[in-house]
Amino acid sequence: MTLAELIARYARRPTSSVPDWMLGFFKRRSISFANGETDVRTHVCWLQSRNFTIDLRLPLADQQVPAKALVEYSKEELRILANYEGWEALSTWDGQALSWHSDTSLQLHNRWPKPALLQRIGNCMIEFAPSGAYVEDWRLQPSAPGPLVGLRLIEERNLADGSIRHRGGGLIVCGEHAALVLGRAEPVIADIALRDLAIQAVGDAERLAQLFNFETSVAHGSLEDGYRITLSTRPERLQQQLLPLDGFELLPDGERVRQRLSIDGAPCERLFAIDTLEEHFVFEQATGFTPAARDWFERESQTLGRYTEVV
Repeated sequence: MTLAELIARYARRPTSSVPDWMLGFFKRRSISFANGETDVRTHVCWLQSRNFTIDLRLPLADQQVPAKALVEYSKEELRILANYEGWEALSTWDGQALSWHSDTSLQLHNRWPKPALLQRIGNCMIEFAPSGAYVEDWRLQPSAPGPLVGLRLIEERNLADGSIRHRGGGLIVCGEHAALVLGRAEPVIADIALRDLAIQAVGDAERLAQLFNFETSVAHGSLEDGYRITLSTRPERLQQQLLPLDGFELLPDGERVRQRLSIDGAPCERLFAIDTLEEHFVFEQATGFTPAARDWFERESQTLGRYTEVV
């Protein structure tokens, strides 16, 4: 069945969840550090399901590496590629802070170990680092009401030879936006950074394939027409479909979903654990006013609304 049919037949949501105002696709507008410096240029994407997060961080398009075989990259290109960031992780909300654990990450160490102190007003979600090291300004990306899907990947297997292609990851669909994470088949154990390992492996096809056997991709589209990738840790995936939207089935335990699909001509299977399957969610840009605040805003709107716009 298609993903849309799966949602319609077996819709559910978990009893535990982050708040509804945290759900959807956010892009970072800025990060400001304690030293007074601010970055407004890095591509940073945050997609939130009920109980897990997908995150992608990339340099500007003209500073990303071109799509080609890993063995063809220079040391400098490998350094750039190995500084991409993509991950998924379970998320826990305590009423004030969001923390993450059990992650699947391209990087070999946790670059963002702090929990997030969060508050949202309108489409703006502000994240404070508890240490005071930085503050981030996130903006909910517009979407028509639509599906909210969270499927956490257990494994992807080649059915022809039984080999594991990927372990860990996940799929989040939030209306017009979607993201996919595919973790490495086997973990890379090292006491140095990924960028250093990549530089050491220049020209070594087998080693590079192991290091970069990982994907985080963000896409735009719909359940009817598919989701086309706009940003990815894998340059060759840009403008491709994120994933086929058919071949899904609910397993008898009612807690897992299987997808059968073809990858590079080989029959494959993805096994997911269900976080949420919701057919209709409203990704509301506004958070509303108290009655007193609404009266104040309307009373002073000639100046408060002089230059307002959605950003």
